[in-house]
Amino acid sequence: MYRNRNEIILASGSPRRQQYLKEMGLSFTVRTASVREHPFEHESPEGFVLRMAWEKAVIVSSEFPDSWVISGDTVVCLGDKILGKPADEHEAVALLMSLSGREHCVKTGFCVAHGSRRVKIVQSVTTKVHFAEFSESVARAYVATGESLDKAGAYGIQGKGVFLVKAIEGSYSNVVGLPLYELMEVLQANGIIELDVAVV
Repeated sequence: MYRNRNEIILASGSPRRQQYLKEMGLSFTVRTASVREHPFEHESPEGFVLRMAWEKAVIVSSEFPDSWVISGDTVVCLGDKILGKPADEHEAVALLMSLSGREHCVKTGFCVAHGSRRVKIVQSVTTKVHFAEFSESVARAYVATGESLDKAGAYGIQGKGVFLVKAIEGSYSNVVGLPLYELMEVLQANGIIELDVAVV
């Protein structure tokens, strides 16, 4: 669907982000960045994901200044509280029950950067997710599948966890971890990629 016009480096080890870019037809290399992924005191979820995306891009851009770097960070939040990955099954059930019958947000910050050109574009995207109301026995049954233990908010919308979701407002791909529409816009606007179509 798309093709590269420039070399791209993805500063993320996320299999889901890698899969999305591959499905769009893009070629890229992966170089992860080691950053301390903890919010500052009183830092908002949006501020946190923007800072994380920016820090990851800066690190990788400094190593590869002549390549375009894409980075991202996604959090699940209930109000201003960031919900991380559960430590165990008990915590996973508690997280899911805190979301049952309620609306929460998934926020992703992404950065597109080029070191030598001194370009750093940072944006955030928010999706509202409405959970159905469910019992603790349903939450326990889902946690027993093992899917929730490595997921922020204790669920994966791209897997079995989709049955917990009553509705979403906004980007589905953002909930998975990469807001494709917004990212493709930035990449095209900066001449990094182009549509892979034959000119008639």
